[in-house]
Amino acid sequence: MDSNEFRHWSVKAAEWGVDYRAGLRDRPVRPKVEPGQVLNAIAASPPEAAEPMEAIFADFEATIVPGMTHWQHPRFFAYFPANAAPVSVVAEYLVSAMAAQCMLWQTSPAATELETRVVDWLRQALGLPTDFSGVIQDSASSATLAAVLTMRERTLDWQGNKSGLAGAPRLRIYCSEHVHTSIDRAIWVAGIGEENLVRIPTGGRYRAMSTQALDAAIAKDREQGFLPAGVIACVGGTSVGGTDDIATVVDVARRHGLYTHVDAAWAGSAMICPEFRHFWAGVDGADSIVFNPHKWLGAQFDCSIQFIRDPESLVRTLAIRPEFLKTQGREGITNYSEWSVPLGRRFRALKLWFLLRAHGLEGLRTMIRNHVSWSGKLADRLGREPDFEITSVPMLSLFSFRHAPAGVIDLDQHNLALVEAINRDGRIYLTQTRVDGRAVIRFQAGQFEATEADVDKAFEVITELARQK
Repeated sequence: MDSNEFRHWSVKAAEWGVDYRAGLRDRPVRPKVEPGQVLNAIAASPPEAAEPMEAIFADFEATIVPGMTHWQHPRFFAYFPANAAPVSVVAEYLVSAMAAQCMLWQTSPAATELETRVVDWLRQALGLPTDFSGVIQDSASSATLAAVLTMRERTLDWQGNKSGLAGAPRLRIYCSEHVHTSIDRAIWVAGIGEENLVRIPTGGRYRAMSTQALDAAIAKDREQGFLPAGVIACVGGTSVGGTDDIATVVDVARRHGLYTHVDAAWAGSAMICPEFRHFWAGVDGADSIVFNPHKWLGAQFDCSIQFIRDPESLVRTLAIRPEFLKTQGREGITNYSEWSVPLGRRFRALKLWFLLRAHGLEGLRTMIRNHVSWSGKLADRLGREPDFEITSVPMLSLFSFRHAPAGVIDLDQHNLALVEAINRDGRIYLTQTRVDGRAVIRFQAGQFEATEADVDKAFEVITELARQK
């Protein structure tokens, strides 16, 4: 591809992207394809000779796009959002064109220094104190793994990386039953073992872990010869928004000398609105925090921020400095690859810089406030219907519900069939979960370009399909 062709196809791709986003409401949110359908439409062997871009692009439109779930659809109410504000997409064009490897300061000085600045902008936006530093990770999974590894090393007096875990006391990590499965994976990968992730019972309006039970579990483990290492608290858990009492969790952890990591991957974005910060009161006492601007804030995936109170401990856990990675003649620089598990790093800061400048914090606050308000109104409407029940109260813009008509014996199967019927219909997209052992349906409003009319459409679709004979 020469420079003229590069220009032509770059323009075409950008124009296609604009048209795609403009027409999303006319598409089903989830594709109407069967397993293997796309696979069978793609050649089984790679081409020996070059093919024209016209043919490649035509196949993209004919085969790939109809098989995609449209995460930027304004009526995507499933999982959590993976927003890509248009300005973030533009920034990613530029990042892709430069194709920089931003592992060290010297491999891209502007990328490193912009990351330092925009992460601090977000610290200020969330109301966090100045003693937090931060780094952009790829996802909350990586941030949580980094936190767990730091817990491990700090508790083992920095000998885990050197000597391994064989012969060391069994470490214990504590969390509620509502944390994301990325915590389980971090425990696996860190070598701590699933049996040493202690689930603390939960209760109350937002299903917070019992801090009395947490305190007792830590004390009991010490008596039995285990080595408690850290606590992972949750704000806005994936299932139904489980949220711990962060201040009390931090207090218990500190009394026992444990590291506290707060997983606010989704809900953290809402903390740019001061009125929602009560959900994580006490977070300023945590050792690390993760939130994902690529969920609710509008930064294209992948873009996760980890705030750290003591970056030296993180760097001591993760940094490897072979001679070929040293920057000679420069003192006091930051190499963010030493703050992350991967060595390679994308230029993620650029899309945050574009996003924050193009929308401003007040523009982003308005979006989040709207989503919370619209979701609350939908929960109220469904709760007033005689054949529906709200099974978990709204946590920000997330709640769950259940269709419970008279005469239906197996309500679990009925609701699982309902969510599948809704998703096959294509006008909206929802997911299911379990609350107190019962199958329920989740709803969250969070797509960047959603309107109140899109949320009203959800009420129409849900009630219509629930009552179809």
